[in-house]
Amino acid sequence: MSLHDDAVLVLKGYEDQPDLRQVYLDHLAAHPDGMWKACEAGHVTASALVVDPERDRVLLTLHKKLGMWLQMGGHCEPGDGTVAGAALREATEESGVPGLALLPGGPVRLDRHAIPAPCHWHLDVQYLAIAPPDAVEAISEESLDLRWFGYEEVAAVADTSVVRLVEAARAAL
Repeated sequence: MSLHDDAVLVLKGYEDQPDLRQVYLDHLAAHPDGMWKACEAGHVTASALVVDPERDRVLLTLHKKLGMWLQMGGHCEPGDGTVAGAALREATEESGVPGLALLPGGPVRLDRHAIPAPCHWHLDVQYLAIAPPDAVEAISEESLDLRWFGYEEVAAVADTSVVRLVEAARAAL
């Protein structure tokens, strides 16, 4: 099975946001390269909100290029077998925390956001990752900073897409 096929299966089973889910499915049907950064019409990305073991804080990264506090995530790569695997890989790389575990049940939300040319859209499939009890974060080369935030603190530092992801994560926990 290809990563493209995995994304279609994940999205067909994901029904919490039916209109946006259909946008993703239509995009993948129209663009065989829709999983990859090279697809200028937009592409699927994978991310994971990292939650501490007590489930009362989230780890956000101060993105180096965007200067914004975001969840961990990024582009799918040819070695990724699944979208969930891409999200877990990105979360591990960007947080520096080994032993993250995705919350079972698939993604917690979808988010479509505009990005600068030459590409136009990120179609982000968002998961939730639980950190192990001994988690120690380490700043990656893609980040200016990493910081744990209580749920109530997120709205003061992050944009609405991250706030919505935190709300979905809290509902899923």
